[in-house]
Amino acid sequence: MHTFTDISPEQIDNALERSWQAFQTYRLLPLARRAELLRAIAAELEDMGDAWLKTAQEETHLPEARLRTERARTIFQLESYGLACAQGDWMRVSIDTALPDRNPPRADLRKMMIPLGPVVVFGASNFPYAYSTAGGDTASALAAGCSIIVKAHPAHPQTSLLAAQAIQRAIQKTALPADLFQLVYGASFEVGKKLVQHPRTAAVGFTGSYTGGKQLFDWAYQRAHPIPVFAEMGSINPIFLLPERLQKEASSLAETIAASVTLGVGQFCTNPGILVATAGEGLAVFQTRLTELLKQTIPAAMLHSGIQRAYLEKSAQLRQQPGVETHLPASEGAQGTATPQLTQVEAKKFLENHSLHQEVFGPATLLVVCSTTEELYEVAACIEGQLTCTVFGSNQELLKYQTLCEQLRMHCGRLIFNSVPTGVEVVQSTHHGGPFPATTDSRFTAVGSDAILRFARPLCFQNCPEELLPIELKSDNPLQLWRKVNGQWTNGSIG
Repeated sequence: MHTFTDISPEQIDNALERSWQAFQTYRLLPLARRAELLRAIAAELEDMGDAWLKTAQEETHLPEARLRTERARTIFQLESYGLACAQGDWMRVSIDTALPDRNPPRADLRKMMIPLGPVVVFGASNFPYAYSTAGGDTASALAAGCSIIVKAHPAHPQTSLLAAQAIQRAIQKTALPADLFQLVYGASFEVGKKLVQHPRTAAVGFTGSYTGGKQLFDWAYQRAHPIPVFAEMGSINPIFLLPERLQKEASSLAETIAASVTLGVGQFCTNPGILVATAGEGLAVFQTRLTELLKQTIPAAMLHSGIQRAYLEKSAQLRQQPGVETHLPASEGAQGTATPQLTQVEAKKFLENHSLHQEVFGPATLLVVCSTTEELYEVAACIEGQLTCTVFGSNQELLKYQTLCEQLRMHCGRLIFNSVPTGVEVVQSTHHGGPFPATTDSRFTAVGSDAILRFARPLCFQNCPEELLPIELKSDNPLQLWRKVNGQWTNGSIG
């Protein structure tokens, strides 16, 4: 059995130096070679079969069906990011050719995205596959041309090791530098701080709590040369229930939302943490039915004891806040399980007490009851940055509440209509990010091929000799990339 011990400061120095050297080779390789590596990693993960599933089950308590789905998503991410890498759209190639006869003359200008350098990825606790060792951060950074150091999450070290070994096999089979990817361990803050502040580290990827992500962000900006930290942090993903839809479909809405709140024991970053609605008969029916459904939920084990403990503590703290009514309290079950929680508070109290806005990571949701439409708008205005905001309403209602919908645009990365926030499609048109404190940079997504852009930066070549241009910028366009040339999209050559 592998012994998982904290990496020492000297070992971190050595790992980052080797990562830097591997980056010098990898960054210059053709896009096709990067895509080949990502496909090879996907194949290796597929070939591991059920052994990887069994290990993850033992370490995380996640059911086999969930892990099979997540494994398929992880493999798809690798393959789809590899395809996107090879297609080159993410490089945003633009060329404005010289105008020597203009007064004043215009230089030849050619721009593309280039990789940042070694990236440190902190594995997530709630997604042992898709957001961990071989997850989206690793896949997108490799697609961008970066080398990777992953710090395994302490909750599933053996699962992380198996994924790392698969990546190393893929690297060997594709004849790439062995140090292109490295896995390290460390439960102490000092390990994380050293990794972030090491001068060879060029960027950081993180999925987890607000406290953890904000600390990494602060360390990165305390450096002599600050670096970007792409941290996905807490989100309460509010759902606004408009009165007409609620009046007509209270029971069915309760069923839909109960399933979302309890999905994966509530351990998703898109779990709906608050429900906002105006008082009325429809809301009363909804609340009663939602309480019944949550009470009927079979308790399931949470990811690990630390998450279960934090869920129970924060749930209890929420119940103790002034004005909070408890319809169903969270409780501890056998073998690390926990039950759902449903609480309720008047909008006035919610607006006064910022602690009610904090995420409770687990199957808990808070019903915020507004007495007027004006209060509904006040609640929307006071909500901080979120990954998602959701509105349930009839088409006619949505038009009537258009100002609310427009207001919510300013608070989230994904605005959802008449469906729950849990579930994130791995496609280019999705956006998994949002204004602070949901993430540290709302301009970027952690899901979909645009995630590659986090680990690259633009570089402009001015009057560069044709022989020195990267292949992506050459006039004859041998890769047949789609490029914006003199304001027009084309995949042809120049001249």
